[in-house]
Amino acid sequence: MTNPTPMPSFQSTLAPWIEQFIGEKRACGYKYTTPSDELRRLDRFVQEQRLQVVALPRLLVEGWIAPRPNERVRTQQARVGLVRRFAAFLIRHGYPAYLPQARRNATGPSVFVPHIFSHEEMQRFLRAADAIPFDPRSPLRHLVLPEIFHVLYGCGLRVSEVINLRVAEADLLRGILTIRQGKFRKDRLVPLASSLSQRLRRWDASQGGRLPDAIFCPSWGGRPYHRQTVYHAFRQLLWHCRISHGGRGRGPRLHDLRHTFAVHRLAQWYREGAELNALLPVLSTYLGHQSVYQTQVYLRLTADLFPDVAARSEAAFGHVIPRRPLP
Repeated sequence: MTNPTPMPSFQSTLAPWIEQFIGEKRACGYKYTTPSDELRRLDRFVQEQRLQVVALPRLLVEGWIAPRPNERVRTQQARVGLVRRFAAFLIRHGYPAYLPQARRNATGPSVFVPHIFSHEEMQRFLRAADAIPFDPRSPLRHLVLPEIFHVLYGCGLRVSEVINLRVAEADLLRGILTIRQGKFRKDRLVPLASSLSQRLRRWDASQGGRLPDAIFCPSWGGRPYHRQTVYHAFRQLLWHCRISHGGRGRGPRLHDLRHTFAVHRLAQWYREGAELNALLPVLSTYLGHQSVYQTQVYLRLTADLFPDVAARSEAAFGHVIPRRPLP
């Protein structure tokens, strides 16, 4: 089992409170890795400002959250949101802290719509993945990346869950993957479709005997693939398949394979005449969501393809089905 993410070191007068703040978040199940890195930068900024008391003065906060050169609005807004949460934490413990306005300099709500691949697009994409050529600079690339992409779409996993999967966590005789310490530090079991299970058994057999703790889909040297490497391969495959890409932040994104899995699953249940309301908690558990409310957005996305889905789901979930696309 992987060790918990180590606590970054902090040096300012706010150091013990930053550490306690991060500790609370992790106790609630959040990995809090990226926010911890940002809080380390805040800690250095506090040192540079020579703050000698436990507080978050307004001038210091405004200096920290000010837009930076060439910074995306979403990145700056994330920094504002993090400082707001930390300021509220200090206030709760009796220390003065300036609480900046939410969504500072916002340009409006996100209009990003995930790309739901059609079945024909997915077939082209996976065929292209299976045909990745040998590259002497990365001798396992043409063997490993196809399996990664098949699992990403076939199971709807997050990319971090696939690249960190270990041999002992892939029970291919029973066709079950064990995802440990996924998002929110949740463990879960993910059953495989029989065709995918057979494919992975062939792949595993081709690798010979491996230690239980070995990475299931390793890069050269047995290390996990870096997610950015998988993303670059994803972009290359999109280009090869003539699936247009809108540029950075516009998609299709690698994470859209997960969205596509969920929508295709709901659409298949719809075609089979299944009761979607009853099966939504099953999909929620399979995907590792915290609650079924996170999964309900896929009803709206599926309804774009199958309008009757919305009508069938309205009675039970009409008041909570999102009216806007997934941000």
